[in-house]
Amino acid sequence: MQTYYYLVASKRFLREEEDLDEVFAERVRNYQEQGKEIDFWFIDRPAFLDAPELASVKSKVPQPATAIISTNKQFITWFKLRLEFVAVGEFQAPSATIPDPIGVLTTV
Repeated sequence: MQTYYYLVASKRFLREEEDLDEVFAERVRNYQEQGKEIDFWFIDRPAFLDAPELASVKSKVPQPATAIISTNKQFITWFKLRLEFVAVGEFQAPSATIPDPIGVLTTV
């Protein structure tokens, strides 16, 4: 089982109000220079929010939601410090209620 860390907000906020393209492009470039594998993804309408244990998070986030997900906790913490109006947390997958998200992720 893998631990995934997430930052979730309304799709409008993360995709339209915040200009994250430059941030992600720089991060991808940095990872490529260091030979690191990408460990973060953007997910529109994240299915993990449908898990019963995340119902309270989903209820607080305007829908449709978008998430940034990573296996790197510090990356999500850094984003949380940069952005307002977001929820953060973590989940383990695959589990009985959350499938492995890697198959449905869109790499930034």
